[in-house]
Parts: sequence; C-alpha cells; structure tokens
Amino acid sequence: MRHRVFNEDGEEELVFVMGWGNRWTHENVSWLIGTLTEADYRVHAFELPTNIDDFKADWLEPIAEYVVELDEYQLLGHSAGALVGQALDGADNHVYLSPWWGYGEAFVDPLLEAVSKLPTTFPCVPVREIDREALGERATDHQIATTPDWVSPAFIRETRHAQENLLTIDHDAVVFCSLRDPIASMQAIGQRVPAEHVVLYDGGHELFSAAGRERYVDTLLSALEDGADAVEADESDEEATVPA
Repeated sequence: MRHRVFNEDGEEELVFVMGWGNRWTHENVSWLIGTLTEADYRVHAFELPTNIDDFKADWLEPIAEYVVELDEYQLLGHSAGALVGQALDGADNHVYLSPWWGYGEAFVDPLLEAVSKLPTTFPCVPVREIDREALGERATDHQIATTPDWVSPAFIRETRHAQENLLTIDHDAVVFCSLRDPIASMQAIGQRVPAEHVVLYDGGHELFSAAGRERYVDTLLSALEDGADAVEADESDEEATVPA
C-alpha cells in the first residue's frame, strides 16, 4: 500500500483513505488534497491496492497500525476508502464520500455471488466500464484510462464480506453522496446513516469530479471540523431563510 504525507507543516492531522483505483496523481484527487492542505491539514493519504485476497491484511491493518501513532486526527474516506475507514479507531470526526458499503445498481448480485466462489486470487474478472458519467463530469481521460480492468474472485469475495460485516457507523459521521451514483449502494448508506447527516450533491460517484464540487467545499471542511453538528447547522440556516 502506498502512503504519502502532504503539507508536513499542517496544524491538524487528517487521514484520507482514497477509493479503489484513485491515485494522488489524478488531477481531481490532487484538487481535493490541495483543498485540504489549504485548510491547514497535514494530509496522510493512502492508495489502496486494486486487487486483494484478504481485506484485513491488505487494506485495513496497514492503515490501522499507522493511525495508532496519531494522537488525534480527522478521517476522510472515499468509496472503498470508506469501507476501510469505518473499521478504523481514533478519529475525532468521520466524513465519507460515496461510501462503498454495498455494490451499487451497476452490479448484478447473483453474478457477484457466483463469481466470488471461484477459488482463485488471479485478476480474471473484467471490471464494469467506469466512465465519465459514472464518476463525474470532471473525470479526466487519464483517470479513466488508468482505472484497472480486472479484479479477482477473491477481491469480490473479500469486499462483499467486509460490506456484510460493517461495524456500527459513528453517530456523528457525515456522508456526501449522489443519488445518480451507479457504483455505491444508496440503500446501504440509508440503512446506516440518518438522513440529516447525508449531504446530496449532483454528480456521479466522485464528489471531487463533480462539475459543482466547489459549492460543497465549505460544508466538507465544516464536517471534518465539527462532524454532523456542522451539517445540521447548515440545514437549520437554510430552513430559516425559507419564507413562511
């Protein structure tokens, strides 16, 4: 697993677990990291391996061992990074972008179940085409071209098992997601996070690749700083401006 620290002189620690296939060299991921460093966070960014045969050993444990050394930190997890993030200890606030707590509508569950039973760790299962519409309007050709084309049956088995065994999501967690996201299950999010802690945006699977991403920056930073209280306060302010 690759790890890099951005803004060594930042005043506050933030652990950013990126999604499957994300790289900090991707333009939109770089934009998000830059936004966080401009807010004076020291960003500990993790790139997840794109093919695993053991969720805990390959994804969870390396990051869990790392965060133990941090006295305090905020947690930001995107997609598969949120699947890892929900099992990490010690964060003050938890913010999840399109958490991959269940396979979305683009995936056929009986087929996933059948493929997951194949006894191999070889990446022989073609990945559904992940295009600009699925990710967001700002997704670049480079980002799409560098998305892996194959995963293994073991990958599917391990990720489905992790999704089925989610821990209780922190009561103060905030989720940003789009109802047009074909990759992450909206039902899985709705079952675990109260509606008032969910911020909906217009776009695809990646908030940072959405056309209107800038309008959510203040809300994202507030959620990292104050948890769900910040989102609830924003909603109360909006309701107060609506004429009776």
